[in-house]
Amino acid sequence: MGDDKKLPPSRSMLSCCKFHWRGKVSILAPLITLPILIHGLQHNRPEFKCIYLIVVMAIYWITECLPLYVTSLFPVIFLPLFGILSSERTCSLFFTNTLVMFIGGLVLALAIEYSNLHKRIALGTILLVGCSPRRLHFGLIIVTSFLSMWISNSACTAMMCPIVKAILNEMEAQKIFTVYMTQEEEPVEEGEPRHPSKISMAFYFGTAYASSIGGVGTLIGTGTNLTFKGIYETRFPDSKEEIDFPIFMAYAVPITVVVNVLMLYISLQLTHMALFRPNSKTGQEVKAATANKDLLHGVVKENYKALGKMTCHEVQVASVFALMVVLLFTVKPGFMTGWGEALDLQAVQSSAIVFLSVVILFALPTQYTFFKYCCGSAPFTGRAMDACLSWTFIHNNMPWGLCFLIGGGFALAEGSKVSGMAKMLGESMSFIQAFPRDVVIGVTIVMGIACTAFSSNVAVCNILTPVFCEMALAVKIHPLLLTLPATLAMSFAYHLPVSTPPNAIISGYSNIKTKYMAVAGILPTLWGIILPWVNAVTWGMVVFPESKSFPDWAKDA
Repeated sequence: MGDDKKLPPSRSMLSCCKFHWRGKVSILAPLITLPILIHGLQHNRPEFKCIYLIVVMAIYWITECLPLYVTSLFPVIFLPLFGILSSERTCSLFFTNTLVMFIGGLVLALAIEYSNLHKRIALGTILLVGCSPRRLHFGLIIVTSFLSMWISNSACTAMMCPIVKAILNEMEAQKIFTVYMTQEEEPVEEGEPRHPSKISMAFYFGTAYASSIGGVGTLIGTGTNLTFKGIYETRFPDSKEEIDFPIFMAYAVPITVVVNVLMLYISLQLTHMALFRPNSKTGQEVKAATANKDLLHGVVKENYKALGKMTCHEVQVASVFALMVVLLFTVKPGFMTGWGEALDLQAVQSSAIVFLSVVILFALPTQYTFFKYCCGSAPFTGRAMDACLSWTFIHNNMPWGLCFLIGGGFALAEGSKVSGMAKMLGESMSFIQAFPRDVVIGVTIVMGIACTAFSSNVAVCNILTPVFCEMALAVKIHPLLLTLPATLAMSFAYHLPVSTPPNAIISGYSNIKTKYMAVAGILPTLWGIILPWVNAVTWGMVVFPESKSFPDWAKDA
């Protein structure tokens, strides 16, 4: 130790900041913003106490100096401490109807994964669409976006990545097209994985981005949708526009999912697969690969055949899932009398239907071979039958922290409403009233995408949605117009790995550098701004005709 040289003070400080910056941020952030709290305490202004809490939480969420889910528990401590909400009220917001529905959706997604049904759907769809590079790319995007409507986008991306990798590895083995960049194109250190080529990146980007797009199609597809539903219904309990399952799908699917998926495909084809540039180097590679589409078909077909026949387990999971979707659609469809109204079960909401499906899956066996033992003779089996869903599997794979993240957002939203913070911020933006309504909608969409580029989209939704609610009241625009389009747009952050879980997954899984993701996300982000805006001012007015004017119930909200 005596021979070790002492580091210069500058190097020592640099090393300390590099390895211990989280601890410093977690201490400095509340200290630097402390004047906001002091002002609130001195003048008995609860809105400033709430601003202090949200600013500190926003810094923690963006920097992740503490885990996202730990930060989400701050309202449990500080909302009662600041005298904004009682502990009883704060804790109740961590287990609302919306949050229970979200938990049920995650469990059902894991049930699909547990039965292996997701792989059969993915590979079957790819075989149906075709196996030339362009068709294969289209098939991967379509199946990913569809699956992501029903299972979490992170689970969907994680499931599709090995399928993409298997296909690309076969392309490399058969020398159909270049799968990895050369050392000259993208140098890597010894022992590091090679960097995917431009064509390969199109498949990975298509998977991640389609997963984010598909997630906005249903209430259970992504956390931001349910966060919006919970905040909106808490803030406007007298709203005549109900955000239920079929109505939400009718609003989101036609333009923000279907059209967006098509534009994503065209965008990646233009930027990464030389669409309309057949004589370019990439265009020539795609053309040569198309000539070998039968080989690609063979690879996918071999993987599909390896799954074997559809098992009793898969059939039951698919049947229960289909039953759940039908019940969600028909409980109160809006255009006809639903079973909830016909049976006078108005109190039954989506969470009850989702968890009914969950309980059924825990009760059903994976197979029914035990029937032959009922009337048979010895020897009998000594092994119990597995259920269609395993609690051990759920316990080990469930992202429980997301429940805290969304619950913390609901608590923050209620705190910002009760303290008057959201109203104060919303009224401070009343100057925007001078702009046309459609311009104001565009501003909220851009704000949503810009903020979520650097932080978790659920965390950003928790912060911005209450402000947009109050801004709508201040500028006399229907609250749905400023909240729902912006919520959908918050899932369309494509530039950085930190923006969404699918981005982070493909970045780590395939070793894609951030600079390539930043460039690839330019066109999809442009569509992520334009399409929610077009949807809001056209199709959205058909689904929610009352949103054309400022409603009476909002005047007293």
